[in-house]
Amino acid sequence: MEQTHFPLLPDATLAAINTVGEWLAQDDLRATRQFPNVDAVILAGNAAIPTIDAACRIAAQSEIPLLISGGIGHSTAFLYAAIGNHPHYHTVPATGRAEASILADIARQFWQIPESRLWIEDQSTNCGENARFSWNMLKQHQQATGQVLVVQDPTMQRRTMATFARVCRDETVSPQWISHPGITPILQNGKDGVEFSESNTGLWPVDRYLSLVLGELPRLYDDVNGYGPAGRDFIAHVEFPEAVTAAWARLQKDPILTEALSRRSLL
Repeated sequence: MEQTHFPLLPDATLAAINTVGEWLAQDDLRATRQFPNVDAVILAGNAAIPTIDAACRIAAQSEIPLLISGGIGHSTAFLYAAIGNHPHYHTVPATGRAEASILADIARQFWQIPESRLWIEDQSTNCGENARFSWNMLKQHQQATGQVLVVQDPTMQRRTMATFARVCRDETVSPQWISHPGITPILQNGKDGVEFSESNTGLWPVDRYLSLVLGELPRLYDDVNGYGPAGRDFIAHVEFPEAVTAAWARLQKDPILTEALSRRSLL
């Protein structure tokens, strides 16, 4: 069935979405826009092709290890679809395979990263295991210090960083984790509906992106229902800027947004 356009949204609602989305896509490199001097890159399995490309590009150009983490989880089917629809990566076998195995093939075949610099963790099934198993693998490779770049789906980047902080909370030494999603999506009203401001090649449909953003924020709460220390204790405490809290409140009250997502069964 052909994807229909997401309806136009008020400018204030779009601004609120972008405020929340940019905050979730925690990018420690935004100010410099330069490759960091890091000792390794961790790519957490996801289906955002620009994120995957960014991790491979940095690891290849810097000639540093690329640790790829991801087994088969509830979102792996989205990676299968993204690979199948890609103009080049569609040649990589996907269905039924672990995310890390698929992404490692891309790193080898399209980014010429040698086997000696590919560290593959293919058992994790969620964000917590991504962090815990990746940390264990770093220790196995004597890479428990220095600077490590963490690359993840932009909607999950901040949670992933909080998860790494939680995993290493009681460690005597750990790397300096540097956060970079590879891309920070920005939405705008187009001629036919809401669209990404730049090319959406390899990204989600707009309605899925909105669903991911709206579903992500409550997970970061540090209360009985959230993932913070006062709740499920999956992540370190996350501080919410006032602008993000205000934007979130606006999004919850926008009737066009909530009705459109509910109609598409995404809320």
